[in-house]
Amino acid sequence: MATQNTRELTLDLRVERFPYHQPFRISGHVFTETALLVAELSDGTHVGRGEGAGVYYLGDDIDHMLAEATRVRGAIEGGATRGDLQQLLPPGGARNALDCAFWDLEAKQAGLPVWELAGLSPPKALRSTLTLGADRAETMAKASLALDPEAPIKVKLTGDLADDIGRVVAIRTARPHAWIGVDANQGYDIATLAELLPVLVSARVAQLEQPLKRGREADLDGLKRPLPFVADESALSLADTASLVGRFDVVNIKLDKCGGLTEGLEIARQAKKLGLDVMVGNMMGTSLSMAPSYLVGQLCDIVDLDGPTFLARDRDPGVSYRDGMIHCPAEIWG
Repeated sequence: MATQNTRELTLDLRVERFPYHQPFRISGHVFTETALLVAELSDGTHVGRGEGAGVYYLGDDIDHMLAEATRVRGAIEGGATRGDLQQLLPPGGARNALDCAFWDLEAKQAGLPVWELAGLSPPKALRSTLTLGADRAETMAKASLALDPEAPIKVKLTGDLADDIGRVVAIRTARPHAWIGVDANQGYDIATLAELLPVLVSARVAQLEQPLKRGREADLDGLKRPLPFVADESALSLADTASLVGRFDVVNIKLDKCGGLTEGLEIARQAKKLGLDVMVGNMMGTSLSMAPSYLVGQLCDIVDLDGPTFLARDRDPGVSYRDGMIHCPAEIWG
């Protein structure tokens, strides 16, 4: 539960940019850096931190996040709580940064870890996917061989049917025993999807993420799903969750989409009640983004928290990846 502020708070907002090792390609986009909104809430003794990467396909970029957070600065410094924040701002990167900063501050004020305040069990290391950005099939196959052999593989598709088939076949040939999931990032329509599905089944792909554009979910009505379908762009917030039943099998929770840990935990619990499996993902933030998502991951069936692996530099201390697992030390956040 959100605690009542008993001390006057000050809010510091800043923009930090983290370049990638190399360009990262998905359907319709190529990324070279992540611009982050960093929020720090102080009561004069303790400081809580959070960061937001926003949601690029909704226009939730760094300028928008900064403007949104600045808009509610007066309310927060005037005594608004984390509970109030859920009404002050809509879901998005700004609310994520502020919500996580509140959680971190509340934990420090209480002298308890966030996981305990949230009613979770002590967090454990999680098996996390490692992602291959879209590229030529042979390049992706070679890159798959360089990944941790214990890690599940997530493959970005582009919506070009022939190229995507080549990518999937090449990677499966290179990694015959790996868990492989694919992410179409809204790249397909219902006709091309019908051609893709048999290839995915033949290649023993474990799941297909966001095949169609957001808004075209009804096109999936009546479609036989021969492998689990994952909703990402179709599942922005708690309000979307119930509509996924019958069209998707898994909901991908990202704190930048839903506006923070508070709603992320609600989605995970609601999805399970609805019979959906739960996945946690990320919008390519630093370890400061991964830490609260790691707590959501404790409730999840699938974990995709590899954002920092794409960055030329991360925060220190940071999460680590070994033996197919993400490890998140308590000193990072919360």
